[in-house]
Amino acid sequence: MKDFTTGHEGKLIFRFAAPMLIGNVFQQLFSVVDSIVVGKFIGKEALAAVGASFPVIFVMVSMIIGLVMGTTVVISQYFGAKDFVKVKRAIDTMYIYSSVIGIVTTIIGILISEPLLRLMELPEEIMPQALLYLKIYLSGIVIFFGFNGTSAVLRGLGDSKTPLYFLIIASIANIILVLLFVGVFKWGVAGAAYSTLLANAIAFGLAIWWLNKTHKLIRIAIKGLHFDRETFQQSLRIGLPTGVQQTLVAMGGLALMDIVYKFGTDVIAGYSVASRLDMLALIPAMSFSQALSTFVGQNIGANKPERIKAGLIATIKMSGIVTIVTTIFIVIWGHVVMKMFTNDTEVIRFGDQYLTIVSLFYITFTMMFIYNGVTRGAGDTLFPMLFSILSLWIIRIPFAWYFSGKIGVIGIWWSIPAGWAVGLALSYFYYKSGRWKNKAVVKYVSN
Repeated sequence: MKDFTTGHEGKLIFRFAAPMLIGNVFQQLFSVVDSIVVGKFIGKEALAAVGASFPVIFVMVSMIIGLVMGTTVVISQYFGAKDFVKVKRAIDTMYIYSSVIGIVTTIIGILISEPLLRLMELPEEIMPQALLYLKIYLSGIVIFFGFNGTSAVLRGLGDSKTPLYFLIIASIANIILVLLFVGVFKWGVAGAAYSTLLANAIAFGLAIWWLNKTHKLIRIAIKGLHFDRETFQQSLRIGLPTGVQQTLVAMGGLALMDIVYKFGTDVIAGYSVASRLDMLALIPAMSFSQALSTFVGQNIGANKPERIKAGLIATIKMSGIVTIVTTIFIVIWGHVVMKMFTNDTEVIRFGDQYLTIVSLFYITFTMMFIYNGVTRGAGDTLFPMLFSILSLWIIRIPFAWYFSGKIGVIGIWWSIPAGWAVGLALSYFYYKSGRWKNKAVVKYVSN
């Protein structure tokens, strides 16, 4: 467990963000490796099917991700205040509600996946494979929630190294299993789904064993868990706006994919691969933002608001440098990386086109996420939610729909940085207003 209330702000945030960044890279490798193996061993139709499944999966898991983020903020603030009894209550409560929601999500997801894909007019040639992948993946959602919830709790306690070790184990297991199931056993997209599910189960099982044996605050046992209504209400207050935001973002991804669907399998496959690479490229921004949120939460809990601005400035500098380097790499070598997934020249062309346009605006996304990291760490998640809704549903989706009809798929690609630009402007001005300072679980006192 790491205490962020004393010491050099920039060094603390970097040391916390670095393992989390590496861990997030390994987590994204699940989908990246699956896409590479599927694209190389099965073909572009299967590649498009797996890619088309991810926005649907994101819709199913987005609400719980937001609620867990809310609980993580509560945990970090109580930890900063050294109230360990409430820290334990928050952890127990998170495991209980995430398990219940996971079971409900599995049932609902399996029932609605086919009607949802048909409503979106997914091309018929990739429909069977997309449905098969979705149903297998959704059957293991409870394991996904448990594994990722455990990692989120540890980060809220200031421990970003332990989740990294579990993610490395999960990623290595997934690589071995997907090559075995798809490359050797020839199970197709089902093999890719089973490998992800089983890799998560292995990592979560090891996490339960290790934490129960070594950790003072976290004990994962069904009989020992206690649900705390007050903590759950606090988590709802903070996490529900983020959950709604995540859900609306996920639905926006579906809406954007619906526009992409109209351009056929090559564009779907190219967009699917490019968006996987996109997520890898944006991991530094998200990791530094998560680290900053924990830093802000602990310092507000300890009533040390003067450290927050210094932490923000340090985070902007560090994440900015990484983002610029990433942009240069993508612009120069994006088309080479695309060839790792497929040999189809049209798929590569559309994916490289997307990456070239969008990567030039990674810095915009980074700055938006960093400012939102401050407000979320303070417990203010309502306005970041509203800003996401506005930038996505009022800017990006209408922009993509209108300009794709005028200039083709390039109009979809340009809609993404257009939404980021509006989101950054709104996030920056809200940060400057200072209204987020009054939303803490532990009362914020200005000096």
